[in-house]
Amino acid sequence: MRISGFASGMDIDTIVKDLMKAERMPMNKLTQQKQLLEWKRDDYRELNKLLTDFRNLSFDMTLQRTYSQKQVTTSNTKVSAVASSTAGNGSYTISNVQLATASSKSSSGIITDRASFDSDKSIWEQRDLFNNWTTNTSSTYAGGELESKTGFIQLDGLVDVNKMPNTITGQRMVDGSLTSFTYNLGEDVTLDEKSGRLVFKEPLEAGSTIQGFTYENYQSTLSITTYDETGRELKGEFTLTGSKTMNQLMSEISSSPIGVTAFYDDYSGELKMTRKDAGALVGVDGKSFAISDGFFKDYLKLDDTEQTGQSATLDINGISTTRKSNTFSINGVTITLKEDMPETATITVNNDSEKTFGAIKNYIEKYNELITKISEKTSQAVYRDFKPLTDEERESLSEKQIEQWEEKAKSGLLKNDSILTSGLGKMRSNFYEPLAGASGVFNQLAQIGITTSVNYRDGGKLNINEEKLRQAIEKDPSSVMELFTATGSDNSSQGLARRLRESVGATIQQIEARAGNTSRNNQQFTIGRELLNVDKRISTFEMRLQQKESRYWRQFTAMEKAINISNNQSMQLMSQFYNNG
Repeated sequence: MRISGFASGMDIDTIVKDLMKAERMPMNKLTQQKQLLEWKRDDYRELNKLLTDFRNLSFDMTLQRTYSQKQVTTSNTKVSAVASSTAGNGSYTISNVQLATASSKSSSGIITDRASFDSDKSIWEQRDLFNNWTTNTSSTYAGGELESKTGFIQLDGLVDVNKMPNTITGQRMVDGSLTSFTYNLGEDVTLDEKSGRLVFKEPLEAGSTIQGFTYENYQSTLSITTYDETGRELKGEFTLTGSKTMNQLMSEISSSPIGVTAFYDDYSGELKMTRKDAGALVGVDGKSFAISDGFFKDYLKLDDTEQTGQSATLDINGISTTRKSNTFSINGVTITLKEDMPETATITVNNDSEKTFGAIKNYIEKYNELITKISEKTSQAVYRDFKPLTDEERESLSEKQIEQWEEKAKSGLLKNDSILTSGLGKMRSNFYEPLAGASGVFNQLAQIGITTSVNYRDGGKLNINEEKLRQAIEKDPSSVMELFTATGSDNSSQGLARRLRESVGATIQQIEARAGNTSRNNQQFTIGRELLNVDKRISTFEMRLQQKESRYWRQFTAMEKAINISNNQSMQLMSQFYNNG
């Protein structure tokens, strides 16, 4: 119990709080130190993200495809074309086009009563609508001892209750002993036709045995085989379960790898399959489809008749040829035929210098953004009088005042940072150094219109003479590409993008060693270890503060008790003097 000023009349609570404020001053310095470390860590990581993005962009700039973009034009909308970066420049004339057609197969007639059949309901439950759908398989349930408590027996295939034996016999485990039983189908055991299960009304205990029996079932496995351009088989297996609908079966076929679109037409009562790829995609027997016997042929009426697809015929640069598909490639140019075309279309392939220009311009702009951000962070003013705010200080300020204060408190945390300034210097020197051993006409960026700003306040930003850069790309695109992508044994013989990728990567590693990343724990980087040390000191100091506060209260409590005793003694003396008179 804490006694607060009952005897002395002093405001002990306020006195202790004021005393603890003085005691907490070192603690405030520790929390401020922790906050500064966290802000510094976050600043490092923010810059590291920018560096990582630029390193990834530098990798893209080392790839040939960045500088070898192709521009394709066609004189007729009935033909389209796309060129890869390896396609050669040139032109192609396409004429006398007859498109490839896709193979298809349809039911030879109405498969069932259109008015009664529902394609969204179980096919099996509507089997009476398929004339003469009969069993074609005899199966045997082997029987034997049940391993665990169960309430059903799983049968194979599609099973009709009328094709089952009338009784199921076996021995049932009751209180540790076997008792023979004979169950009547429909009374003691029922058939769930959707799942193919014989369900017992009372589950059988482990150890019970079922005697084997023979039953008749219907075909449930269906197969379709198609062929690719090389004649290789593409086989799909489909299972007709008791709950599967016609629409579900069609969807399963269409999403399988056999390359077929299948649908059931409720209006005509027919099923149709069409190859997704056009062309004469046939097997050794000259057919595009191989359909399994049974349900597909007997009841869905998919016989061997089909509309075989045809290859595309056309003239390329005056030479008649055929293609199995409407899409094909010539020397890295992918051509797509869209319509029959007796007239002529011209396809022209040229270098797309504008895309190369755009890629280089974007790269330089991202570099300028990066060095500007780093320069700003390493040259910010330091406001030593603005320390991180304590909780009590925050309570007395508005949100706007807090924001303005912290803006100054965060300023200059990375001023003249050695990692960042060193990394910035390496990036700048990479731009200035010519490419040793260049095989083209250009060996430095100034020759293609990329120069350093003459204004020292720009911090080494690059300027682009867009007209000169475009002229260089048109004049010698290979030499421009070499400036950025060249491989070499040392820094001077490497292209600019490769140099920057390596130097930026080294800076990233140094920053991660100091400030870590989201995947590292505090023990794995310098600032993290400093934070752990500060947290430990804060925890220790907090315990000391609690002990001091308790000591203050003990002292004031003792004082209150002493004053109370003194007051009591004074009252007793006064009373005695008064009574003695």
